[in-house]
Amino acid sequence: MNRLFMALAAILLLPPAVSAQEAAPTDQPTGAPITAVERWQAAPDRVFEAAEIELEDFIWIARPVVIFADTRADPNFRRQLEMLSERIDDLVERDVLLVIDTDPSAESSVRMRLRPRGFMMALIGKDGQVKLRKPLPWSARELTRSIDKTPLRQQEVEERRIERQPVQ
Repeated sequence: MNRLFMALAAILLLPPAVSAQEAAPTDQPTGAPITAVERWQAAPDRVFEAAEIELEDFIWIARPVVIFADTRADPNFRRQLEMLSERIDDLVERDVLLVIDTDPSAESSVRMRLRPRGFMMALIGKDGQVKLRKPLPWSARELTRSIDKTPLRQQEVEERRIERQPVQ
């Protein structure tokens, strides 16, 4: 949880060019490419900049939650990050990929697809379809409840329940 707070603080305090930079992972040979999916799988509580990812890469792998604002100083943007960080473990359990976009002029592929106006939070299902768009911050509890109502999530829960049952 402390790692997430530090990451969120860095995102909010550093200019976008600095926060989007990454050090080369130590477990990869120098020069070896590492995909956004691999970075997310290694640190599922990490927050990604929209410019770092392509939503299509995460189909059937993760549920992107995209938070848009026209600036990092937007109070709704800051509040949304705070609210989600309070229950990050619940989001990780549901394969949520956190994505932020606070630079309308960059015209990221995520922004071009979802076309937000000012602040917006969007939930995209593992099937790549937009499940939810909200113009105001939502708590992690509200978000996880919405995810838990989807048929795919219900199927995942049932499969995990069956896997945990002892073999007779």
